[in-house]
Amino acid sequence: MTHPHPSLQQMREELQVSEEFLARYNRPGPRYTSYPTAPVWNDAFGPHDLEKVHEEADRARTPVSLYMHIPFCESLCLFCACNVIIQKDKGVAPPYLGVLKRELERVSRGVSRQREVVQFHWGGGTPTYLTPEQIEDLFGATRERFTFAADAEVGIEVDPRVTSRAHLETLRRLGFNRLSMGIQDFHSDVQKAINRIQPFELTRDLILSARELGFDSINVDLIYGLPHQTPERFAHTVDQITELAPDRVALFSYAHVPWLKKQQGAFAAFLPEGMQKFEIFHTGMMKFLEAGYLYIGMDHFAKPGDELASSQRTRTLHRNFQGYTTKAGADLYGMGVTAISGFRDAYAQNHRDLTSWEKAVAERGIATMRGYHLSDDDKLRRAVISRLLCHTVVIKDEIARDFGINFDEYFADELRHLESPREDGLVLLEPGEIRTTWLGRIFIRNLAMVFDPYLEKQQLAAKPLFSKTL
Repeated sequence: MTHPHPSLQQMREELQVSEEFLARYNRPGPRYTSYPTAPVWNDAFGPHDLEKVHEEADRARTPVSLYMHIPFCESLCLFCACNVIIQKDKGVAPPYLGVLKRELERVSRGVSRQREVVQFHWGGGTPTYLTPEQIEDLFGATRERFTFAADAEVGIEVDPRVTSRAHLETLRRLGFNRLSMGIQDFHSDVQKAINRIQPFELTRDLILSARELGFDSINVDLIYGLPHQTPERFAHTVDQITELAPDRVALFSYAHVPWLKKQQGAFAAFLPEGMQKFEIFHTGMMKFLEAGYLYIGMDHFAKPGDELASSQRTRTLHRNFQGYTTKAGADLYGMGVTAISGFRDAYAQNHRDLTSWEKAVAERGIATMRGYHLSDDDKLRRAVISRLLCHTVVIKDEIARDFGINFDEYFADELRHLESPREDGLVLLEPGEIRTTWLGRIFIRNLAMVFDPYLEKQQLAAKPLFSKTL
């Protein structure tokens, strides 16, 4: 059954919601960069388990995705919930890179040179905290040990405040083809409150330089729900973003978790909540759609010619710890403090504090702190959740065929729980498929949560484990 694209006017009407509706759906929930989610993982899974998983992946000859975590930032953005180390003194970088190269060497021993790296991503922190020479050295050490596909997607997160022309020239020469940069908001009051002063002109000039150097794709990150934001102020930021015309935009909901990140308490009194926060998102979303971007889902927008958009149309889009990706089927090897690895049957995470990570790498070469082996039920539910988040539709016969189940019988309880979202206009329940509406795409995490049996226990925790879905 085909579902015609609604007009912008129809979407405006469909996306009108009440306070009561928001109170029902705006509750803590995972972002599902993995299923099961990280709180389910356990420390009984250690380095030995990961080595076995590496062996299985190598026998399967799957494509490879590499992730490197550079945790350092020069200053703390107060909204940040990432695992970062604030250090103005750049002297911390060489020792860190020495340990990282040792981990890289050990991981590479378990990866056949016949397996191609299809994706390589540097995240943080701020990877351009490193000097161009340090970036070149680390990239060279990786190139020596892995075989890169000719069309590998090689991306890095950059902070316009610390990224120089020399950084960009080095990255492009090495073969980086994607840049992702945080912007969050251009309004000065918001920037002051979150301790991230980043003028429009600085960001614009970096994007212009990147285009001139020939980067294939430029992605920007915005956050809605920050202190002092209003729909009008945010509309102005979005207008400035569309002027810069990035290839992709991530419009993230601000995750207020002061019990995990104490610095967030500094501006709690100035946060837009409930309906006002929804209006900020709604304003941003409609402006991006009017500017010709497509809404991929969760928080992502892409130009119609972008491969994310074409992958969604052909239902080959995939989701991993870096968000949406077109590189389905690759096993992800994470390196660096706190880095996560993701395989067909397992997840693993490195130690989150520097000292433990360094010690583990010195002793064994890999630094697994915790992980998880997926059961058959986990793999089935992961497939359903992933298809919902990536394709906005679950074709029941495909799942039934892939996993040898009767979909309606296996998920009888879940289908009952979807009746209420159906009545609220979030989802269409048809005999052969589950399909989200446009409103359902905004609250797609809520729909995915219906298929997650671990949530019930997690919701009994003294403090929420997840931020709210809006």
